[in-house]
Amino acid sequence: MVFDRQGLVVATAQREHAQHTPQPGWVEHDPIEIWDNVRNVVGQALSAASLTDRNLAAVGITNQRETTVVWDRETGEPVYPAIVWQDTRSQALVDGVAASVGEAAIRSATGLPLATYFSATKLAWILQNVEGARERASAGQLLFGTIDTWLVWNLTGGVRGGIHVTDVTNASRTLLMDLETLDWSDSLLEVFGVPRAMLPRIRASSEVYGVASSRSQLDGVPIAGILGDQQAATFGQAAFDAGDTKATYGTGNFLLVSTGERMVRSAHGLITTVGYQLGSGPAHYALEGSVAVTGSLVQWIRDNLGLIGSAEEVEALAASVPDNGGVFIVPAFSGLFAPYWRPDARGAVFGLTHYAGRGHLARAVLEATAFQTVDVLRAAEADLGAPLGSLRVDGGMTANALLMQFQADLLGIDVVRPQVPETTSLGAAYVAGLAVGYWSSLDELRVNWREGARWAPALDRDEAAGLMNTWHKAVTRTFDWVDDDSR
Repeated sequence: MVFDRQGLVVATAQREHAQHTPQPGWVEHDPIEIWDNVRNVVGQALSAASLTDRNLAAVGITNQRETTVVWDRETGEPVYPAIVWQDTRSQALVDGVAASVGEAAIRSATGLPLATYFSATKLAWILQNVEGARERASAGQLLFGTIDTWLVWNLTGGVRGGIHVTDVTNASRTLLMDLETLDWSDSLLEVFGVPRAMLPRIRASSEVYGVASSRSQLDGVPIAGILGDQQAATFGQAAFDAGDTKATYGTGNFLLVSTGERMVRSAHGLITTVGYQLGSGPAHYALEGSVAVTGSLVQWIRDNLGLIGSAEEVEALAASVPDNGGVFIVPAFSGLFAPYWRPDARGAVFGLTHYAGRGHLARAVLEATAFQTVDVLRAAEADLGAPLGSLRVDGGMTANALLMQFQADLLGIDVVRPQVPETTSLGAAYVAGLAVGYWSSLDELRVNWREGARWAPALDRDEAAGLMNTWHKAVTRTFDWVDDDSR
């Protein structure tokens, strides 16, 4: 995506990449396909706006944060497919660390629960299961990174001098960075058996890391910003200050509440994470509620069940019935993330009767997204000790007016979508532009934020409470499905 000084879209291009699920609980991407697609969409976007790389002030990158790539520094070839954030294959390793070290010690250092969600467990699995990987990593032959690191390395030359860096927001999602020092923790590296030599250098979210090479179609353009996707969406929403809140509706759903320079430790199942760091300034922190399956549930009923032909059809199908007909779907495909953190849970459909039809299932799919978002928002309110006044939303699913109205109805507060809903890309552009002086201050970015749509609650509060009670009953029924006999 290309943005102008007002934060408006100049050009956009996108290309879907394949999702590989070779076994239950396994989710993989092809890093080479992602890199090829990046070069393709850069060319498409520039061409669509009749631009060249000379028209660009800087490039920022945002990415799915915990997805893990390991590659050979001499050949540039990945040693294994990228293991995606949703992947749960490392549960046995997580159980072993929990028994030997304890979750409390991990959470104290990193702000994160000990879970398969985060990069260290996936990296450790690769080192344990790919032949020769540990030896090559110890010898300095292999590099690790999340997708931001993989892309920056390739953009800046790859095997011919590529820069090996990440930013504090992505590093804070690995289970390997100390939240206080903002550096890799030797004790955590030892716990997960990760050689320090394969790790990228941790940098601020907004600074010039290097310039793109000619192989990227961005020759000479400064690479000047990196933010994990949810932090980027928060930044793109101009939610810079303590108490500012946003929810992104994508493959999963992610609620972030900024806490400023103060690090807040959650007592209600949320994650403490780095929100952003601008240059040599202090780190800003956030509380996050991560929901694994929302938009991907729509993809699932499209691709696996054939219930709809395209994702856009789900709203019309859901609107063909007045309510969910008593049907509730708990999409615990990879267990349940915040605020439950139950890897033993699995997806289930409840309340089926002869009355239930395709429309009720479609409505239950959308409502599952809203129910899960309420859970993490209530947890944030409990941690902060105060109610949130409204919710800024972004991401692809916010185009679904039925979902947004139901979200407002359940929460009892206004739901507000900005004029530019792709705030994840906008946030990456903002940190890059700040680093090179294209924008001068956060105040300049605040002015760019414009309201695009607003939904006010219209549902009776007792009815909303009743729906949430039934949802919570359904959630508890999914617990303890996976045990030693069923793994």
